[in-house]
Amino acid sequence: MRLEKVTPKNYAAALALSVRPDQADLVAPVVKSLAEAYVFPDLAWPRLIYDGDRLVGFVMAFLDYAWGDDPDDIRYGLWRLNIAADAQGNGYGRFAVEAVSEEVRARGGTRLHVTWEPRAGGPEEFYLKLGFHPTGEQSGGQTVGVLDL
Repeated sequence: MRLEKVTPKNYAAALALSVRPDQADLVAPVVKSLAEAYVFPDLAWPRLIYDGDRLVGFVMAFLDYAWGDDPDDIRYGLWRLNIAADAQGNGYGRFAVEAVSEEVRARGGTRLHVTWEPRAGGPEEFYLKLGFHPTGEQSGGQTVGVLDL
């Protein structure tokens, strides 16, 4: 498994990537993430997840983000994680979180944040199994979780 930058050669495949239909309301499509990465290039870190030559997912981190109204509360986190519908359950999500964690550590970060929709069928169990724990905060109605690196 590996992460790769989005390029002119692979962006069409990235745009075609989709999660299961029952998850479509939980995570924005890759096209929205790439638009946000374009608008916020100093904040967004978008990468494609490959297993060999097969595109299996997309992950986008946010780096060096001043959270809320506190300019001293600088955070790193998972902005998006989309694993292809037919590729779920094979460790690609875990790999993506670990790869983002490595990038955050390399930049001097010690905590990785994520938000999730608190509903049945949502990703909460996945994030809790990886060691994230709720902070007690909410962001846009979603639960904020943190993983100590």
